[in-house]
Amino acid sequence: MTSDDDPFHDCELDPEAILGTHTFEDVLFTDETETPVNVLTGETPAHSQATVEEAKEFAASIDTETPQIALPASVESQVETQSKPYTAAAFFHFKATGSLERHRAYHAAYEADAFLVDFEADYESGDLTITVERTDEA
Repeated sequence: MTSDDDPFHDCELDPEAILGTHTFEDVLFTDETETPVNVLTGETPAHSQATVEEAKEFAASIDTETPQIALPASVESQVETQSKPYTAAAFFHFKATGSLERHRAYHAAYEADAFLVDFEADYESGDLTITVERTDEA
């Protein structure tokens, strides 16, 4: 198999590292995501007030072929940029999967016909579950 045929040719991890079902806990935007509080008023600024439904709609509205999820934005970025408490990213983003190596491996599998990649985003618990299986083409 040449490197052109191997979707994992530039990955640090091989497919075995991501095969099966893996759950990444407390990585998604939830109703419990931390938001800044104005110390003078004790209230959360309007730009940081958001619901999970708004976050899910925002992630779904991103025009890309790769499904997006809503991740929590840091309190610092919310304050500095006056942004919402969530951001959208590919479902295999390293902030969700915990490492750039896993990000690259999931991306390679998602792009390859030899793998079936599915995910479930549970915005109530904040957990992301990714399942990777070999297809008959593997």
